[in-house]
Amino acid sequence: MELILREYNLKLKHTFTISRESIDFQPSLIVELKSGDFSGFGEATSNPYYHTTVPMMVQDLKKNRSLIESSDTETPEAFWAKIYPYLKDDMFALCAVDMAYNDLYARKKGKKLYDLWGYTTERNPMTDYTIGIASIDKMVSKMKELPWPIYKIKLGTKEDIAIVRELRKHTDAIFRIDANCGWGVEETINNAVELQKLGVEFLEQPMKADNWEAHKEVFKYSVLPIIADESCIVEEDVAKCLHHFHGVNVKLVKCGGLTPGKRMIEEAKKLGLKTMVGCMTESSVGISAIAHLLPVLDYVDMDGALLLEEDIAVGVTINYGKVSYSKLNGTGVTLI
Repeated sequence: MELILREYNLKLKHTFTISRESIDFQPSLIVELKSGDFSGFGEATSNPYYHTTVPMMVQDLKKNRSLIESSDTETPEAFWAKIYPYLKDDMFALCAVDMAYNDLYARKKGKKLYDLWGYTTERNPMTDYTIGIASIDKMVSKMKELPWPIYKIKLGTKEDIAIVRELRKHTDAIFRIDANCGWGVEETINNAVELQKLGVEFLEQPMKADNWEAHKEVFKYSVLPIIADESCIVEEDVAKCLHHFHGVNVKLVKCGGLTPGKRMIEEAKKLGLKTMVGCMTESSVGISAIAHLLPVLDYVDMDGALLLEEDIAVGVTINYGKVSYSKLNGTGVTLI
């Protein structure tokens, strides 16, 4: 098996702003695992919040090249367990190679990944489309640019309620709010009351990740469901979220790939938590991998490739929130 690494700097259609940063370009690493006539593809993007860069990922994968390339016949679970001890300090790199291996394994079996997992796709949820923080006029303009049934609205400003009130005037779509740790306890509880009136479905990670007492307080009094994101990174975090959040947003790059992500979703379901998978502005490589988890999700945020000026791959397609799979096996991805 051959490990091939490709670095990209993905240009966004618009400046993308959340409560803690703004970006115009998203550095990304594509991992290809090639075995005979088959190739599998995986992706992870850089992220300053998690202190991860593409050069760091490249270095860690090259350092473990011989171990990775010697693993051609194991199941994805066995492959992940084998390389985890060597990449446990770089979950993003682990995600990219795990995703590529899952893709390769399914292609060699002649199956789509969701088929290999025994999932059926009849009840797949639709994806939201994200509106980043900007002036109210600009946010309205971005929403009008792409009519959509569900919008995720990034907040964490001094005029959050005014923003949502204005956006609501222009659409009947479902709203989801992501404050990216930008609010406090009272602010969250009070905002939830107003936002519920404005057709908001849930709040995602309103407060700082490690403030568990605050999460417990908000869980008790919020009139809207609260979904964990920054508070739910790896597998052991799922159980911690019980009685602090109503659901968890699993990010594949944070937890180390599809293999542990799938386990996190299963654990959340056992605990009665709502399940969601989110993206990190990946290309269609990462987005197409997420699509195969749709059958076991309540919500999904997989609009990353839609935010790009130009994609680097083809895979799943998304039309007005509905995801359609590629005809190819595995995750269905082809690099352009």
